[in-house]
Amino acid sequence: MNIFITGATGLLGQALTHHLLDKGAQVTALVRNPEKAEKLGLIHENLQLLEGDLSDRELLAEGMQGCTHVFHLAALIGVWAPANAFHEVNVQGTRNVMDAALKAGVKRVVKTSTAGIIGPAFNGPVNEETPRKVPFFNEYEKTKAEAKRIAFSYLDKGLEVVIVAPSRVFGPGPLDMSNAATKIIFQYMSGKWYFRPGDGTSKGNYAYLPDLVQGHIAAMEKGRSGEFYLLGGEDLSWNKLFSVLSDIKGKEHSLLPMPMGVLLTFARFQQFIADTFGRPPLITPDWVKRYDYNWEVSSRKAQEELGYKITPFRQAVVETMAMLKEVHI
Repeated sequence: MNIFITGATGLLGQALTHHLLDKGAQVTALVRNPEKAEKLGLIHENLQLLEGDLSDRELLAEGMQGCTHVFHLAALIGVWAPANAFHEVNVQGTRNVMDAALKAGVKRVVKTSTAGIIGPAFNGPVNEETPRKVPFFNEYEKTKAEAKRIAFSYLDKGLEVVIVAPSRVFGPGPLDMSNAATKIIFQYMSGKWYFRPGDGTSKGNYAYLPDLVQGHIAAMEKGRSGEFYLLGGEDLSWNKLFSVLSDIKGKEHSLLPMPMGVLLTFARFQQFIADTFGRPPLITPDWVKRYDYNWEVSSRKAQEELGYKITPFRQAVVETMAMLKEVHI
């Protein structure tokens, strides 16, 4: 395959790009900073780095010439951004990618969304058909949902489109915002995580990075055009997560309870600083409110149609820690 990929320098994008290259694919990767990409190890005889961003429609179309498939992973993530930034990247950027793919004669586009667009779980894990029951918590969720709608609108134009939606990603890689779950795991295992969000009972779903890579490949090869697939892992409360980590480590750390009211107060202060001085906040009230809900996810559809496999959380943590220790310890 000749593959075009956006978001290749992100956590999932790096892993997917390396996998494609290892399998012999010819890959063209859109990157804003080629030097950064090379420092991240994105160097290969079958890899072409194309400098630019999602706003350059002509560059996208030129870069996709000769490509048969596109993975669109690039997105603006985070708790805050200047006005319209989420829309420009996540919504308009998706439209530009789809236009370019159509113009270049690409056969199929696999777009990466997020399980968060479906919303929290109220009566067991959500699935692809679960209607959202609460308003979007933030601009990230809102724009990713709009991007999904836009991507599927290209089906009527003759483009094959499959959308995959990971839950909370964790696995070996940079310990930054895009890998926040792994950062918490690593800090707890290193004795440097000190609090428990709320009462520890709210649940999240944790998707292992290597599983997501295989899920993306399967979506490209076997996914039905026009379908949406949730790619998740195990559902765990904060209490259960820390219990599993303690069992692996062989030692339990005392954690301070962090009531939601305290988190909200801190988040409101951070929001004030961001709005007043333009400095990115550590967290915002909208993101704190998410912790009051359960985010259980069913991956049954992907398992049945794509052969998606879920690595047990305990095994995934052991593998992740082994790889992270080579870099961070």
